[in-house]
Amino acid sequence: MFDYTLDFKNTDFRQHPELDRIGKGEQGVLLVEPYKGEMLPHWRFKTVAEAKKSSTTIYKMFLAYLKADDFPGADMARKFLQMGWTRVRRYTNRKGGRKYDKKTGEPLPRAEDGEKAAAAAVFYERYVAARQHAEYVRQKAEHRTNYESV
Repeated sequence: MFDYTLDFKNTDFRQHPELDRIGKGEQGVLLVEPYKGEMLPHWRFKTVAEAKKSSTTIYKMFLAYLKADDFPGADMARKFLQMGWTRVRRYTNRKGGRKYDKKTGEPLPRAEDGEKAAAAAVFYERYVAARQHAEYVRQKAEHRTNYESV
């Protein structure tokens, strides 16, 4: 389980990988440093062109983290790719990304945005490639064995 009680502002997870927890889905993606600071400037998804550039850059970072045997970094890159997909899907389904009316609480009508749907597909493809990458799977199992079973 992801530990939200940690002092994220003063913890360098590259120096302390034992503190990192994989968690579910995108947990911790906007907290874990130095990775958040390294990836957030590249995370863009408004258009297909932005999504392609962003997902390519973050996937390259993912591969570099794996090569450096830096599982927390690779996992955060995977989470950024996943978050790219889920956030773009939110904006694909509803203009402004809002699911419910602020005043009434009623669900807002869905309206598919083709550009956003295509951008979401770009992130989804990279997210799946990262999630299934053989070295990522190996390092994930190793990380769980070394740090999460304690």
